[in-house]
Order: sequence, then C-alpha cells, then structure tokens
Amino acid sequence: EVRFCQDIYKVGRTPENHISHIEIECLKPTKSPLPMTETGYRSHHAPTGNILEYGGAVPFVKSWLEHEAQSEKWKQVQEKTKQLTLF
Repeated sequence: EVRFCQDIYKVGRTPENHISHIEIECLKPTKSPLPMTETGYRSHHAPTGNILEYGGAVPFVKSWLEHEAQSEKWKQVQEKTKQLTLF
C-alpha cells in the first residue's frame, strides 16, 4: 500500500520545491520485508517535484522498489526466505 500526502511542507514559491510524504506498507503478508525496509513499513519525505517526475507516488515507489531489489542486501534476504530453518 502506498499513501501519499502531497505538499505537506511548502518550501519556496514553486510546488516542485515543496516536500511531500509517502508511506509504504506491506499488507500481505503483513509486515513482510520490502527492498527498502526490513519491517514492511517505510515513511519517506521527498521533494514533490521528484515524485511528480515519475508520474506520481505509485510509479515513484515502484521505481524505488525495482532499484533497491537489485542490491546485494535484498538478494541475500530473498535467498534466506527460500531456505527452511529449524530454529
């Protein structure tokens, strides 16, 4: 789930410089890790212009997820979920 509050901080005269807030939460399965958070939840502030360059909050988050999914840390998390553990 992506929740988006646009322009919560109005910085400067143009909307591109305002700051927006995005919340990302994994709902199914609840609290499952995501590439940018081990807890399944992330709160993020970003310039509104950066978010709008991607076409909005959902494409922005999708691009962020795809980028972070390429990291070695995330690949290790994925490998661990494939392994069964006794403890």
